Amino acid sequence: MGFKRVVVTGLGALTPIGNSVPEYWNSLINGVSGAALIKSFDTTLFKTKFACEVKNFDADAFLGRKDARKLDPFVQYALYSTEEAVKDAGLDFSKLDTSRIGVIWGSGIGGLKTFLDEVVNFAKGDGTPRFNPFFIPKMIADIAPGHISIKYGLRGPNFTTVSACASSNNSLIDSFNYIRLGKANMFISGGSEAIINEAGIGGFNAMHALSVRNEDPATASRPFDLDRDGFVAGEGAGTIILEELEHAKARGAKIYAEMMGGGMSADAYHMTAPHPDGLGAALVMKSALEDAGLTASDVDYVNVHGTSTPIGDPQEIKAIQDVFGDDIYRINISSTKSMTGHLLGAAGAVEAIASILALNHGMIPPTINHFTDDPTFDPKINFTFNKAQKRDVNIVQSNGFGFGGHNASVIFKKYEA
Repeated sequence: MGFKRVVVTGLGALTPIGNSVPEYWNSLINGVSGAALIKSFDTTLFKTKFACEVKNFDADAFLGRKDARKLDPFVQYALYSTEEAVKDAGLDFSKLDTSRIGVIWGSGIGGLKTFLDEVVNFAKGDGTPRFNPFFIPKMIADIAPGHISIKYGLRGPNFTTVSACASSNNSLIDSFNYIRLGKANMFISGGSEAIINEAGIGGFNAMHALSVRNEDPATASRPFDLDRDGFVAGEGAGTIILEELEHAKARGAKIYAEMMGGGMSADAYHMTAPHPDGLGAALVMKSALEDAGLTASDVDYVNVHGTSTPIGDPQEIKAIQDVFGDDIYRINISSTKSMTGHLLGAAGAVEAIASILALNHGMIPPTINHFTDDPTFDPKINFTFNKAQKRDVNIVQSNGFGFGGHNASVIFKKYEA
């Protein structure tokens, strides 16, 4: 029996540059930066004082104050983006076999805010362990898909993928594989992250990972620019409804794209640094292409990991040069992290949505904040600097790489009946 075809039938997004998919896409193609001075806590003593925060999100209005207090922000974000995706897909779960609908969700860290608050409160006390009864169920990374399944009554496979910044690409790949093997009809898949707090910013500052361009936050995320000095922390969520093709057609679903394949690899090199020759990144892109039954010459656009770090960006370009050869001059490359910042475990899903929309609109989102060419990069490579570019897009590839050497790459194709 051959593999079943898997299609995208719903999208949802909560990002630093838009609280819905249309808002997010509009900001992407117009090159809007989501970076600004942090409002959620006092940054006076912090080296980095800015981030890409979610804006105008009211958890109490969305969930009700009582329920919102029981959920860490990363779960609130997951439920919010998923509600948009479920509506977008036109899903009526009362008419579907919910035992064959699952939720696979990615998060690199989970409930960091909850963990921070509870530990700080304990440290301020007299040593008596007065912890909130919701402490553990609010914090654990797997609780987001749990809440999604409870809300919609979905009884299929349900778990979280944790692979740092590759987490939600892994969630998409797992969902894709369960469907194409006939183990499920549909998955709610994606990822969420909420690390813009004292522990998140302080921790990444301690390892010198974040940009410290406090005088100009809006231009701090500068992938592939000579003066890039670290990534900009982001937060939010992205949800993608993946569905078996015949199941989608039977219910008259609109189809955004077809998921063709995914690849996974490890650098086996360093705790946080990518392999200097991009070996793991090249391997994962080749693996994804092979899984999809495609070659590099088929790809039109690569949404790169592109975090704006001095060592990460060059290694990814080395890998793309290895995989694509002369085709690198034909394709568009861009890093949407230049606008959203780095959403860690949610990055893969949010960037997959950008890639899917590029297919649908024939428009490549830009890599903004480019001021100075890096002479180590081939000037003939099209990084889509500063302005969106129109082009016919048939196949897109989206990369995600995480601390620990985790790599995951996904491929989508314009849907053909």
